[in-house]
Parts: sequence; structure tokens; C-alpha cells
Amino acid sequence: MEKKPFNIQVLLQHPVTMVTIAVLLIWLSSFLSARVDLTAEKRFSLTPASKTILQNLDTTIQVDVLLDGSLSADYKKLRNAVVDILNEFRSVSGGLVQLNIGLSLPNEQDSAVAVVYDSLASLGVVFERKSVTVAAQTPLVDQYILPSAVVRYGNRPPVVVDLRSSRKVYKQFNVLSEMPEEDVEATRAAAEALLEYKFISAINQLTRKDVPTIAYVVGNGQPLDDRVEDLGQTLSASYRLAIMDLKQAQPSPEQVQLLLVVKPTEPFSETDLWKLDQYVMRGGKIIWCIDPLYAEYDSLRKSSGSYVAFDRNLQLDDLLFRYGARINKNLAQDLNCAKIPIVVGYNPDGSPQMQRVPWAYYPFLFGNDEHPTSRNLERVLSIFPSSIDTVKAPGIQKTILLETDTTSRVVSQPALIDVNSVKTEEDFRTFNNNRVPVAVLLEGKFRSLYANRMTPDLEANLRAVTGAPFLQEGVAFSQQLVVADADLVTNAVSQSQGPLAMGTLPMEQYRFANREFIENMVTYMLSEQPILEARNKEVVLRLLDKQKLSEQKSFWQLFNIVVPILIMSLIGFVMISWRKKQFAA
Repeated sequence: MEKKPFNIQVLLQHPVTMVTIAVLLIWLSSFLSARVDLTAEKRFSLTPASKTILQNLDTTIQVDVLLDGSLSADYKKLRNAVVDILNEFRSVSGGLVQLNIGLSLPNEQDSAVAVVYDSLASLGVVFERKSVTVAAQTPLVDQYILPSAVVRYGNRPPVVVDLRSSRKVYKQFNVLSEMPEEDVEATRAAAEALLEYKFISAINQLTRKDVPTIAYVVGNGQPLDDRVEDLGQTLSASYRLAIMDLKQAQPSPEQVQLLLVVKPTEPFSETDLWKLDQYVMRGGKIIWCIDPLYAEYDSLRKSSGSYVAFDRNLQLDDLLFRYGARINKNLAQDLNCAKIPIVVGYNPDGSPQMQRVPWAYYPFLFGNDEHPTSRNLERVLSIFPSSIDTVKAPGIQKTILLETDTTSRVVSQPALIDVNSVKTEEDFRTFNNNRVPVAVLLEGKFRSLYANRMTPDLEANLRAVTGAPFLQEGVAFSQQLVVADADLVTNAVSQSQGPLAMGTLPMEQYRFANREFIENMVTYMLSEQPILEARNKEVVLRLLDKQKLSEQKSFWQLFNIVVPILIMSLIGFVMISWRKKQFAA
């Protein structure tokens, strides 16, 4: 019997066969996952560090996204971006990242709902309140929006992620005559760009095996009161935080990975400098937050409206100079600055009339968009900052991270601090400096301050104190952050509210990005995985030309209706013609 040749065309023309093949292909596709990121800025691609952390997960990560409900268009777009990034996390982790959207509230009295909100607030969930109209002829009611997500892992305390960006983007404005207007679309785009970093940072914090130790250095007049309350709470939430008296202990990089030297007011002795120097030579890392001049707002309030800032004489100049930075004995000002309350008159009953006016001694600082610690960062509030110069230090990489705006000036010592420091048009013209550096990052293997200047007697005495051999050169890579403003990481204390957050002024209902900056720096200096690479992402807004859209609206509406119909008609005509020609016989 002769075999008939196999004819694939006959097989494919059978309806049952076609349906079977289609179902089989759909079933097989459920086991495959593929994505191609065609965006220019690689918006949907995870960084290598993020992939490593997700692929090494061994237990389920639960993420509760609380941003849900009746949302404005910008918040809906942000929520969709959150869902997209978490779905990508789930895919890379092999399904170990689980996602829940929305908040389940009890169907009971308002008191039960209030209990839920209180518990969320205690975790650190942020709330936004807006007034909406539920129906016509009804008064406005308050609605809460929760732009937060809660990340949970096992029995460890959950980590709350603020989905908003700490950076507010403003439209161009004249700093002297106009009030800034927020660009909401650009602000939300900045928030989208940070989503990967925020979530992967939370997951890394929950899953890491070793928790680094940070020591807050005392012994030279550093504050230990409410002024560092927020700094302590912020760091202790993610790291082991200890207090180390430099007069009594010798810091070791094996035990303490990072030192914080914040607002010293008393000079450092030779032994103090030796301990810090040798700590750096062995790979220790230091964050310096220094006020070289005595300049305090409280002193201005107690004076007649002006006083002269004087040198604290901390004896740190030679040490920092050797490492590659010089903190100048001056004060940096800028017209783009915060406001302070001053008395502008008195009421008939004798009570003072207060008005908040811009004060150039409180300039805003802006981050370096080329570095992951300060990219996509909101303005940082500084209080009586000084300027920093970088100096020659072989083998040390120097990166300016924070600087003033383009309308700056520097007041040299002796610096007169005056409530009315800008009085005339001529005073305005003196603000002609551009981008005065206030914070610099130093990286590399440092050379000791005492190299080639150590006498045998001094070395013997100091070795007896520290019990460690002298190193002239760094034996390990080290990092130092030098900030010429100690108040950047301290917080104000309100008589009614107590300690405020870093970057917050009394009577100012806004928090600047001081906390985010110090958190980014500590993460950058202590993280084993380079997770800050995710901060380099940027979501570019490719907006339509609104003027052209208004002028050509009718044309494009007609185009979008007619052209698809014509295309489908053409395809149908071609298919019918082909079938007639194919089966004409």
C-alpha cells in the first residue's frame, strides 16, 4: 500500500487541529517569560545589585502597597509604576516577592479605623489628606491618601517605604521676585525613578546577615542632647549605633565600620588626631560634620540683632588638609534660602508681629546629579555653612556632593551675622558666586598626617596609649565625607513639639532632604552591594507640545478614527483577493 505524503497545509486547515495547536502554544507560553527594555534610559531594567539580592532570597518577601482608592492622575501613574517594579521583582526572585494592593479597613465605627491608622503611623507610614466632594450638594469630606508600602520579611520588624520622592521639582522662576511653583509631573517622575532603589534597599535591610556598627564620637564637645535625636533614631533603625569616647577608646575598623564626628566645639588633642588618623589608615571610614566658626541662631536672638562669628579653633585643619579637603573659616550665603521668623512690629496690645523672611545664612544646598548619593535629591537645608576647597592628595578621588545655588557669596572671617544682612541693591549684586561647595567625598588609600614627621618619643608615647603600630600609608581603601555644616545633621527642638526632624525649621511645614542625604551616604559607605546604582535611574518626561495639541486636536482625532478603518479594510480586501486567486480552480 502506497503511503501518502504528509501535507502540513491540509493539517492546518482542519479547525480542531488549529484550536489544539493554539491552546498548546498558550499553555507553553505560561512557562516562559521574556521582556525587552527598549526605553533609552532603561527604565524597566534592574541593576545587577538588585538582581543579586533578589536571586539570593530564601524566604518570601511580603509587600503591602497602601496607595490605592480614589487617586489623582499623577498618583495613579505612580501606583502603576510601583506595581510594575514589584512584578519585575517577583519574576527575578522566582515568585518570592508577593504583592498586596490596598488597605483593608474594618466595617465598623470610626474608632476602629482610627486604631488601624494609628498602628500604621507608628510604623512610619506617611499620610496625605485632601478634601473631596462625594456627591453634588454635599460638603467637602477629608480623604486620606497613603503613598507608602510596607515590606515584611519573617519575624523582623517591617520596613516602610515612602513612595514619594524627597525631591520636589519646580518650574523655572526668578529667585528674587517670584514664588516657586511645583512641577507635579516632574516630581512624580522623580519618585518613579527611585522606586527600585527604595524597595531593594528595604529588602536588603531586612535580609542582610551582618549589621554594620556606627560609632558616634564624643569627647570634644559633641552634642548628646535632643539636637541629635533624629540622627540617632534614623541610624539606629538600620544599623548598630554606639557612643564612643575618643578620650577613652581606640577605634578599630574591625569593630566599628564608620565614625560620626558631629559638631565638635572643643579642640582635638594630638592623641585624638593620632587615633583618628590610624583608624583611617586601617580602612576605617569617617563622616565629618564640622562648624569651623561659632555661628548660632540662639546667639543672634540674644544679641541686638548682630554679632561676629569667631573661630572654634578645633585643630582639625592639618588632618583634613592631608586627606584632601580644607574647610574655610567663612560663611556661605545664597539668595535661594530658607526663611526665619523675625519681629516686624507690635500689635496694639503689645504682642510682637512675626513675619517669615528669607535669610541668606540658611542657604539651600543642591546635590551632584552625577553621584548616586545625591542624584534625584531634594534641596538640603544648611544653617551657617562654610565653604570647602579640595587640595592635592595623591591617589584620593574627590567628589563635590552638595553645593549652594548660582546666587551665592562668601563672607570671610571676621564674619558679621546680621538680621538684615541684605539691605540694598548693591548688596544683591555681591551674590555673584556660582555653586559654593559645602560637602565633599574623599575616597582612596590615605596618607598619614604623621608620615615623615613622627619623632621617636612621640611615636613611643602614642603607641603606649593606643597599643598599635604606626602606619604611614593606608593599607585598605577608605572613605571620608567632609561637610562644612554640622547643623545639616542636627535637628531643631521646638518648645511645643520637642525634637523636630532633620531639615525642618520651627514654623516651617516642610522637611528638606537632610535625612535622605545622610542615609544615602551611610548606605554608600557601608553597603556590601552597590545598591545605590539604582538611584542613577531617570524617568524622562516626553510630553506633548500643548500648543500644537490644541491647534491640531481635530485633525488627530479624525486621523485616529479613519486610518485604522482604512488599514483594516485594505487588509480585508487583500485577504479576500488572495483567497479568490488561491482557490479559484
